[in-house]
Amino acid sequence: MVTITEEDLAKARRDTPTIAEEDVRRIQRQHLHQPRFVPQPAPEPNTSPRIDALPKPLTPALPDLSAIARGYAAAAAPDGLSMGPSLLIFISLGMPPATLARLTQQAAQAQATMVLRGLSGHSLRETVVQVQKLIGAQQVAVQIDPQAFDRYAIQRVPAFVLARQGGRPATCASGSCPPPTDFASASGDVSLDYALEHLRRVSPGLEREAGIFLARLKR
Repeated sequence: MVTITEEDLAKARRDTPTIAEEDVRRIQRQHLHQPRFVPQPAPEPNTSPRIDALPKPLTPALPDLSAIARGYAAAAAPDGLSMGPSLLIFISLGMPPATLARLTQQAAQAQATMVLRGLSGHSLRETVVQVQKLIGAQQVAVQIDPQAFDRYAIQRVPAFVLARQGGRPATCASGSCPPPTDFASASGDVSLDYALEHLRRVSPGLEREAGIFLARLKR
């Protein structure tokens, strides 16, 4: 049996630390500043990227190239343009807008073909945009044919070539240029009907061909 004396109690009280209110507040502050663990969501399983979710380029679509050739449908007209004479209007997209607009409207009416030497600014896209703006909803055949300029000795534009029977031979470099009796040409900033009247006067052998296109212009 152990007897606890007053001396033992006094000693125990001396050895037991005293916790003051300041000690409690200090311990609380320490625990408040400790980093807290935040659980993170589990990673999703690795999946292949969705192609349809990738960002898409914002570049505009290339203009419809078929717009240049819309007028070729006129070749199947009852007048038989594809089998009969051909009328070519040689132009440049750098010509005055009023001249281009007038000739485009008359080419659609007469079922003539407009011919360019080459690309505007060496760019197919730029050429297509300009041609679409020029012809709009009109049915006009437009060709890019530098050989035709050589074939008919076109030195300046606008120029007009009336050829019999619609045949278009190979380049002059191949030695198969059309004979002078098979076509007539004129140049100048004039209307298509004026050019045809001139060709009919100066080329009696092509009076009938000129009359076909003049009749279309008068419809």
